[in-house]
Amino acid sequence: MVRCFQVAGLTFSLELPDDFPAAGLLHNYDPFEVPPPRQQSPQKTVATLGSVRGRGPLPEEVGGVPRSGTFSEGSCCRGAELFELKLTEQRPEEPGEPLLRSKEQTGEPVVGFFRSGGGYQAAFAPAPSKPICGILEMRDDFREGRLYTEGSPADQAFAVNNALMLLYAFAAAPYRALEMHASVVTRGGRGFLFLGKSGTGKSTHSRLWLEHISGTELLNDDNPVLRVVDGVARVYGSPWSGKTPCYKAQDVPVGAIVRLTQAPHNRIERLSTVQSYASVMASCSGFRPIRALADAQHETLTQVVQLVPCYHLECLPDADAARLCNETVDG
Repeated sequence: MVRCFQVAGLTFSLELPDDFPAAGLLHNYDPFEVPPPRQQSPQKTVATLGSVRGRGPLPEEVGGVPRSGTFSEGSCCRGAELFELKLTEQRPEEPGEPLLRSKEQTGEPVVGFFRSGGGYQAAFAPAPSKPICGILEMRDDFREGRLYTEGSPADQAFAVNNALMLLYAFAAAPYRALEMHASVVTRGGRGFLFLGKSGTGKSTHSRLWLEHISGTELLNDDNPVLRVVDGVARVYGSPWSGKTPCYKAQDVPVGAIVRLTQAPHNRIERLSTVQSYASVMASCSGFRPIRALADAQHETLTQVVQLVPCYHLECLPDADAARLCNETVDG
């Protein structure tokens, strides 16, 4: 069973065994499913991989492996997805050099990232107290991944989701795409991203907009994609939305980006360009020790903060905070 999906205009594929136990738990991908590239109608080629409509060069390689070909506006090169992920029944060998391990927090997933042979390996566990349920092997260019899963169907679905999120974040970087840790609402045809550390109240602030600001809708509550296309910063829904099931294959131009911090008062200020860069970068998914990925992310961040106003909101979890934010960024 091979399924193809398109997120923020970038296509990838997932190959599962016909009897995969967790297949019925992956409905979050249904709104993003598209025909395989060979079945899609031809699209006009607008640029080589080295440039996008005069917006500056894209990195020519990721992880040391050249990438070639052309791609169409809003999609990857015809006949080749952004990446492909296949499941394997063979457990990978022990990884090599450890590069990163996420902080262990109660109830939060654990991810380990390693150098492995000519590529990379990632291991996933749903929580610090639970065993590893997924091991992902990736090529150096992140165009192909092999995933070994074990455990319950829920554990296996967790492994598939995390493998696809990680591959997408890395493989999409040269396409001016940033996978964000944010909650996003839309209003009046524009999107508003709320950033902040886990537990800050991003989802709460989105809910306050939904309850008190008319015309507001939720686009994504955890992992939207921010992308620059034709000189416009756009925010896209994705199949990954944390604990809130909100999976919309929709996108809008970005109206503003707001970083939240808890405070005993409500106060908002616009950030400088440098402050904006630091604020948005802190909420991007990526791996900066890989130079090509870091360079691609830097180019996109630089464009985003030049195109989008960014703010810092010190706030209480109340309706007044939502109204103050709305009046400032969408007034």
